[in-house]
Amino acid sequence: MSVLVALVALTATGCSGDEVLRFGWPVGVTPQADEMRNLWTWTVIAALVVGVIVWGLIFWTAIFHRKKKNAAVEGPEDLPRQFQYNIPLELFTVVVPTIMVCVLFFFTATTENHVLDKKPNPDVTVDVVAFQWNWEFKYDDANAKLPDGGQVSTIGSSGEIPLLVLPTSKTIEYRLRSTDVIHSFWVPEFHFKRDVMPDPEKNNQDNSFQNTIDREGSFVGRCAELCGTYHSVMNFEVRALSPDKYDQYLKLRTQTNPKTGRLNTASEALTAMNCGELCSPYAVTTKPFNTDRTARTASN
Repeated sequence: MSVLVALVALTATGCSGDEVLRFGWPVGVTPQADEMRNLWTWTVIAALVVGVIVWGLIFWTAIFHRKKKNAAVEGPEDLPRQFQYNIPLELFTVVVPTIMVCVLFFFTATTENHVLDKKPNPDVTVDVVAFQWNWEFKYDDANAKLPDGGQVSTIGSSGEIPLLVLPTSKTIEYRLRSTDVIHSFWVPEFHFKRDVMPDPEKNNQDNSFQNTIDREGSFVGRCAELCGTYHSVMNFEVRALSPDKYDQYLKLRTQTNPKTGRLNTASEALTAMNCGELCSPYAVTTKPFNTDRTARTASN
């Protein structure tokens, strides 16, 4: 009967088997997100197995051990066998849950170690600088050196969402730092969030992590730590491009725009690449916050 109900629910909702086995876990774009999803899936399956066993025992007891209708009043000698001092049963109820907790801890710790693992020589390194209430991204890469020796940098403003352009299929290291209060770097599709602290070295804090993006796309990024008045609009956008497009982007960022006489900005470099929506010069997943206070008055 339960199998039939599950099949009806599956076909009625139009969900694929993969969607059902995610148990509500959102789709990620990194191998690390896939590992966390696998842990979630097997944890839910184990919980459901335990739940089915417990439900079965409850229903079995309620159905087959209930008092019969019109039964005579029972005396003490008619009570069913008592198990409060049953040593094997007590050992079972202690040992089995302990084993379950140990197994869950093992797989959780293993997944956590894989997600937090860092390769000694990442392909791309980005310095993420958070401040009230925006972001700056600096590329610490030999191919991202400016003519004056500085770094290619993208900084957000009240009129433009900053674009963090990254390559797919490459190991990326994010080094996080705040210039004022505690912020938090969060891209929902990464399934990973890390606080951005001021002076992390002084406080012995791990301020970096690594991942690899599996596919091209545009993904909204947010600050996930209440950091002040405009915290809710402290957004950015990750633009994941194929490695060849990413190399082209960095090359353009180190070149002078003949129209302005200055180095290409992120928007200008993407416009010059002309590769469709992925090269849209402005954010497509979020928009700037209107800082004009008069636009939010009651009279307007």
